[in-house]
Parts: sequence; structure tokens; C-alpha cells
Amino acid sequence: MKRRMNIRRMQGRALVATLLMLGTAGCKKSVSPVEIISDDTAKPGTVTDVKVENLNGAARITYTLPSTKNLLYVLASYPINDGQIRESKTSYYTDTIMVDGFARSQDYEVTLYAVSRAEVKSDPVKVTVHPETPNYILVNEGLQINPDFGGANFYGQNPNKVPLSVHLLSFNEAKGSYDEQEPEYISGNTVDLSIRGFDATEHKFGIYTSDRFGNVSDTRYVTLIPLFETLLDKSKFYVYHLASDAPIGYGWEFKNFFDGSLNDPGWHTVSAPVSQGTFGLGVNAKISRVVLWNRLPDMYGYQNTRQFTIWGSDKDNPQDSALPNNSLPGTVAGDWVNMGNFVYPNPPSGLPTNQANAADIAFAAAGVNFKMPSTAPSTKYIRYVCTQTWGGLDYVNAMEISVYGSPE
Repeated sequence: MKRRMNIRRMQGRALVATLLMLGTAGCKKSVSPVEIISDDTAKPGTVTDVKVENLNGAARITYTLPSTKNLLYVLASYPINDGQIRESKTSYYTDTIMVDGFARSQDYEVTLYAVSRAEVKSDPVKVTVHPETPNYILVNEGLQINPDFGGANFYGQNPNKVPLSVHLLSFNEAKGSYDEQEPEYISGNTVDLSIRGFDATEHKFGIYTSDRFGNVSDTRYVTLIPLFETLLDKSKFYVYHLASDAPIGYGWEFKNFFDGSLNDPGWHTVSAPVSQGTFGLGVNAKISRVVLWNRLPDMYGYQNTRQFTIWGSDKDNPQDSALPNNSLPGTVAGDWVNMGNFVYPNPPSGLPTNQANAADIAFAAAGVNFKMPSTAPSTKYIRYVCTQTWGGLDYVNAMEISVYGSPE
């Protein structure tokens, strides 16, 4: 028995020794291809062969990296406006660095450093950039300022799709100074903003833009007379039936779409290649907006309009024409021009469409406004084309439309 116990002790000691050996082997320092921390305080080499490509308010700088083993990144330090120094960094995996935020199109000195993993900088390499017109100036100077319904419209392009703040001003006669609206934030390629709430007499307006770097453009001022807006007289509207218009269903004639009544019957079509109808305004008018009433209580379902396009014509007797299913505003098809594409909003409550609450129904019952693009031309006729119903059906049902604008 005693011998067995000794054997077990010897086996246990051997096992412990083996585990200690394995543990010691497992604690060996691993070798990593990337030095995360370095105690090498040697100054790295500099970037060489530096080239500059000037951009709007920015510059792209390329270079050849030094052969320093523990290089971590390249740092650019440069002024962008009065008293403000900006820094940009890029890793050693790339040979390009972007410098941006410049306030003007002029010479700026950029200082480049190669930086080691010990945060030791190389000797400086200085290069001059001369950015093109910064985007915040480019956009502001390119805006067209025109009279709009009840105010002024500011329209133009943001060709580089940069994020900008647009600040709209109106002169307050009582205070003798300009009031500023809450900034409008844009990042798309088009600017189409309006300031409203003014009568059709002479008013002063202003606009300036700013960017995320704190740069602010000059303010542009204009004096103009806002366009008069009124509800167009529906008693002058009339059906202008064209061959491609959708056939009527259940006796719900197209004239009911603009008869001033929200009661049954409205307008109802049957299955057709295109769910559309055409009517004359009785006047030539610049349209500011349309108001649409879908059929309650299923305004978010079935054959109710979800997406639609308004086509217009200023011809005296516009001819029928096949209209494209998808087109941009301004597209011309025969005698007709796409005046705007519109999407009926989801329930304001945020509920799914089949769970719309009483507030959602009240919102739809009041009529939904759709602003016409400021670029839309004056028109004598309107073609209402439902391009999608909430239920994905090939026929449409709608109760009423109102048209606002300025008759000429």
C-alpha cells in the first residue's frame, strides 16, 4: 500500500512539473508583425515626392512614405481660416492625405510630418496648396433668388453634395433689422428652400451659408415682391378627357375629383394601364401647391394614392401623349411637362398603415399639402397620374383635389 502511495506522489509531481513547463512555454513573448508600442525614439524619415491636387475648399496630397520601420501615421497641420489650425491624420497604409476646411481660394501652407509609434515626428515638409472655391461659397453664390408664393425661393445646386447650413433672413420693419429662421441643413445635390408668410408687397430677404468648419459666407440681400397665392376657382375647372385617361368605374366620374365636395361620390377608375385623368384650369396659372384628399377611412390602403405625378401643359389644346412611368420634374413628353413627383406621407403617428389612429385619420381628412417645385412652369391643364396606390392596385380612387397658385 505504501509503495502505491509513493508511486502516486511521483506521478503527481511529474504532472505538476509538466504543467509548469507548459505554462512557462505559454508565457513566452509573442511576436507580432505590428509594433503596437515602441520605445524606439529615433526620428523617422520624411515623406518625399509630394504632389498636390486642389479641390473645392480642400486638397488631396500624395507622397512617398519613408522606409522607417516603426512608422505609424502621417500628420498634416495647416490653417483654414483666421486663427484656426486644423490637423489631419492618415495611417501608414496609404500614400494620400486630405486637407480640408479652407475658408478661401488662396495659398495655404501645409506642414507634413511622418510620425513613429513612439509619437516622434519627422522633420517638417512644407507644401503650398491653393484650394478651389470652397463649397459653402460656391453654393451660396450660385443660388437663384426669385419671388415665391408668400415670400422668396432660393434654388441652386450643391454639386459636391457636402453638408451645409443655409440661413434665411427677412427684414423686420418694426425692429429695423433682419430676423433669421432656423438653419436649413442640406447634403443633397439640390437646394430648393423658401421663406414664406409675407404679403404681395415689396420685402427684403437675405441668405448666407456655413459649413462644419465654422466658415461663413457673405450674406446676399435681395428686395422683391412675393407672389400672390390663392385657391384657384374650381368652378372654372373642366374635364379634358384624353384617350389614354383611365376609364371610369361605378359611375364615379372624374369631375367629382374637383367639385368641392368631400362626400361620395369621388373619382374611381377601373383597371387600366395608367391610372390618370386630365382637367383644364380655365386659367393659366403658376401653381404653388396641391391639396389631396384620399378616401376615408382607408386613406392608407387599397386603391388610395400613395405616389403621384402632376403633368402640366400651357398649350390651348394639348394632345394626348404616352407619359413615362418614371421621370424627373422638367421631363417633357409631347405637349406635357412633369411638374412634380409626390409621395403621400405615412401616418404621422408612426403606426403601421393598417393601424392608423384617430389623429392620423384627422390629418388625412384635413387634406394633405404637396408643394410644387419652384421650377415648375405655368400651366393651363393638369394630368393627375397615380403611379402607385397603397394596395399596389392598377386602379385609383380619390375624393378631391385643390390647386393653389397665382393666375396670370
